[in-house]
Amino acid sequence: MLRTEKGSINQEKKRRLEKKLKLENTSGVDGIKEKIKAIKAGIKELKGEKPKKVTKEVKVLDKVVVSDTKEIKSAKEEKMYVIPLGGLEEVGKNSTVIQYRDEIIIIDSGVIFPDDNLLGIDLVIPDFSFLENNKDKIKGLFITHGHEDHIGSIPYLYQKIDKSVPMFGGKLTLALAKSKFENGFGKDIPKMKEVKGRSKIKVGKYFTVEFIKITHSITDAYSIFVTTPAGTVFHTGDFKIDLTPVDGEGVDFARLSQIGEQGVDLMLSDSTNSEVDGFTPSERSVGEAFKVEFSKAKGRIIVAAFASHVHRLQQIVNVAQEYGRKIAIDGRSLVKVFEIAGSLGYLNVPNDMMVPLSEVDSLKDNKVVILCTGTQGEPMAALSRIAKNMHKHIKIKEGDTVIISATPIPGNERAVSNNINNLLKYDAQVVFKKIAGIHVSGHGSKDEQKLMLNLIKPKYFMPVHGEHKMLKAHKDTAIETGVPKNNIIIAQNGSKIEVTKSGAKIKGKVNAGCTLVDGLGVGDIGNIVLKDRQQLSQDGVVVIVFTLDKRTGKIVAGPDIVTRGFVYSKESDDIIKEAIESIKEKIDDTQNYYSKDWGLLKNLTRDIAAKYFYNKTKRNPMILPIIMEV
Repeated sequence: MLRTEKGSINQEKKRRLEKKLKLENTSGVDGIKEKIKAIKAGIKELKGEKPKKVTKEVKVLDKVVVSDTKEIKSAKEEKMYVIPLGGLEEVGKNSTVIQYRDEIIIIDSGVIFPDDNLLGIDLVIPDFSFLENNKDKIKGLFITHGHEDHIGSIPYLYQKIDKSVPMFGGKLTLALAKSKFENGFGKDIPKMKEVKGRSKIKVGKYFTVEFIKITHSITDAYSIFVTTPAGTVFHTGDFKIDLTPVDGEGVDFARLSQIGEQGVDLMLSDSTNSEVDGFTPSERSVGEAFKVEFSKAKGRIIVAAFASHVHRLQQIVNVAQEYGRKIAIDGRSLVKVFEIAGSLGYLNVPNDMMVPLSEVDSLKDNKVVILCTGTQGEPMAALSRIAKNMHKHIKIKEGDTVIISATPIPGNERAVSNNINNLLKYDAQVVFKKIAGIHVSGHGSKDEQKLMLNLIKPKYFMPVHGEHKMLKAHKDTAIETGVPKNNIIIAQNGSKIEVTKSGAKIKGKVNAGCTLVDGLGVGDIGNIVLKDRQQLSQDGVVVIVFTLDKRTGKIVAGPDIVTRGFVYSKESDDIIKEAIESIKEKIDDTQNYYSKDWGLLKNLTRDIAAKYFYNKTKRNPMILPIIMEV
């Protein structure tokens, strides 16, 4: 029965198909198209499908496919890049770039002061070529605090980028940054926008930047929290956990904890004290140490301190006032900070307490405090000139107490030690960190770094601000707090760290290095010039002068030799005379050197003199042949 019914249904479908195939107008293209259409419809009918519904379903299917494609595209992870331009494998020159799509923000722009190998160099700043090439993308400069290693290169940065790029920072930070534009950088100062703790700034289309209050050795210090569609980055800035800050403004633990709960994809953290166990003492402890030293001092007190340590300066003022002493200041940077911080209310100094340096000798020794720069043994700083007995107003004498309220930055130990030894030769009492607690660091030690890691709980971690050994020690500390070893990035200046919701990794590199500042010259001193200066400093210079006849090109006088920094000519007349004779023997004074180019005579002279002087002295002075015409 069922088979019969099924067979009759099939027969009916065949008849319908045959009917559809009997078309009246089958000729031509239109007829063929109609036939094909009818055949397709008939086949679908035989399979039990309804053509219209199938067409609709195909359309729906197309829509789903398109929708799926969009979902796949939207599921593709967004990327942002964190690019340190300075501060890694070095102490100073801190600067970090964060890029998302076609927008860039910059965190800090600092300097390093040159070491002994950089002869004649004033400052070392980051290589800004990457930012210069992408200056149309830069949306803002965000400053964590006002120390030189974070703000010192800002004027040089703005020579490379658009001056319309706004600058964000605390009140004191911006005032100190503004003062950097005073000498030779023009009158166009960038827009400066003051922030406070928990200030949130929306810049460009994608970036939201929040400032979070932390403690450091200068007021107005902040961490920075950056949010983009690709993820979040937390930058601690330089920090310590000071539970009894001098100005009463402590760490915003509540907000840090909230940020940790919210989730941080990548955390960048200060590594300066990552090799130091425990907690860094509070800045208030320095004030107590000053009281002890002031109470023991019978004569003048000379205090060397960092100009930017405003809290330290305030404590020195307070203790000096307590012991009835006047304060005289020596050092341009100190004078500037007293003016700026005083005008903003960050330094409170009684009106009658300050005296000019020239009037110090008119006061009793036990009524004077001389506040000066030079904690790092800088050759031209006030303390170095005092130690060498070269100061115009201050001569060290027995009974003086010299307090060096700082610790040497790596590389400056020898210069600081030389100052201490020179001061001790004049029977002064010298107090420095190894003897008394008159200095504490502004950077958190291991336990403070652990506390910050536990508050923020980052998915990925990158130690910054320190030499390689400091970065490595900070990595070990992070592992102790539970950060997976594979989630810790040890980068270099110029590394391009790709950050997504699922991870962070180094992916590529940009140009990053050092630009040397010498006077008004920025970047015009390279390795060749430094090598020449090194050679001059080690072996001196020898100048060999010839005189040529302008018409014939023949030698009419010379060679004459003048030396500087090579040998003392009065005691080395024999060497100089022999050198002249050696050059004369090997140079033909009858040749027409003018027509053959002076280069021939110069090169020949240089080769002869170099070989002679090395054989006689085992030294390699710089040899400069000079030719004059008559």
